[in-house]
Amino acid sequence: MNSVVPLRKIVQRTRGNKQGPIIRLMSPAGLGELLKPFVFLDLFEADMRRLSGSMPVHPHSGIATVTVFPEGDVTFDDPHLGHGTIGYGGAEWARAGGGMWHGKELTAGTSATVQGFQLWIALPPGLENAEPDVQYVGSEGTPALGPARLIVGAYAGSKSPVRAPQGLNYLLITLKPGERWTYEPPPGHTIAWVALSKGALSVGEILLKGDLAVFENSDAPITLESENGATFVLGSAVPHRYPLHLGSHSVHTSAETLAAAERKIRELKQRLDATGDRSTKSGSTPVFRT
Repeated sequence: MNSVVPLRKIVQRTRGNKQGPIIRLMSPAGLGELLKPFVFLDLFEADMRRLSGSMPVHPHSGIATVTVFPEGDVTFDDPHLGHGTIGYGGAEWARAGGGMWHGKELTAGTSATVQGFQLWIALPPGLENAEPDVQYVGSEGTPALGPARLIVGAYAGSKSPVRAPQGLNYLLITLKPGERWTYEPPPGHTIAWVALSKGALSVGEILLKGDLAVFENSDAPITLESENGATFVLGSAVPHRYPLHLGSHSVHTSAETLAAAERKIRELKQRLDATGDRSTKSGSTPVFRT
């Protein structure tokens, strides 16, 4: 007699709040409390020339940001990290740590428009005020696991090159019409969620483009199936067992570490202003973190 694997239930879902070309699906004061270390997620779709032009340079601390592109591509240009293109399967990783300023480091690539997810990850003590770290990983740099690309973490014998803390995975997945795939979270990864950028996905319920679904706390497998095809991101993690202390662009584990980072951010802004125009030939402005 064949045993039936129970479906991992969805306990919450949202379509977020639309702000122009951006849909905010998760924020630290909302679903971030439920899904930490995942505390923020935006889905955006726009002409990158307009989006990067309207995005002000702004600070972060206590978090890492991960940006992936389900459709289209972008250009990066950094005097220390080189020049290149990031498309499907690649990522920008920016660990803000004790403080950085960014917002204009990515510019338009070859595509007329891009679709992307930007995720924030709350950092644990020991990293939340550490030195910043930035990586640009090309599409060829992340492991392919069937229909999935492993953006962050370790899974099925493969490891992402992104220098992220242990205990969390982040995947970009595209299912072909009629394709089915099962994700088996590593032990302890009781936090799990998915968010769609294209198509429709069956996970016990039907999810559509723009949906974010939260799974019940468990490390049971998650079976994903699409009748007509779907592209989405999936996150799983060991729970972040620290309170969230929030600044305007920062997330820390205590009021003390938040205050220290905010002082560092103010100092960095003075140095940033003193450097003058830092724009590159491509029109980007590299992350400021020194």
